[in-house]
Amino acid sequence: MKIFLICSKAFYGRLQDIKENLQQLGHEVFMPNCWDCPETEAKYRGTPQHAEFKAKMYKQSEETIAHVDAVLVLNYNKNGQENYIGGATFLEIYDAFRLNKKIYFVNDIPDNMLKDELIGFSPIIIGDNYDLIK
Repeated sequence: MKIFLICSKAFYGRLQDIKENLQQLGHEVFMPNCWDCPETEAKYRGTPQHAEFKAKMYKQSEETIAHVDAVLVLNYNKNGQENYIGGATFLEIYDAFRLNKKIYFVNDIPDNMLKDELIGFSPIIIGDNYDLIK
């Protein structure tokens, strides 16, 4: 299966191990935009090019999602928020839903203002059991 990992930049440090685990199970893994250089966006903040950069990243993610079978959402705790899902990750989940891709979450749906929308995407909660990705 082709799987796109999506998450907050705060979790990029965990990606390599997850990628390797999934590859050992025979999956082809696609990493998030700028995962190997997470400070890229910071160069654009406060400049007119920031909106252009963000738009380019959204389009790039959508293209990746169109070519995979599933997304795996790494929704770990962040800054006191349980099972964090930020705005960009939410948009990627929505793209996966629109394109009829399987949606997997590592942790439960967060109890926040997006809970109802996230429930509507019917994600499969896997915990750390990557064998559930099929």
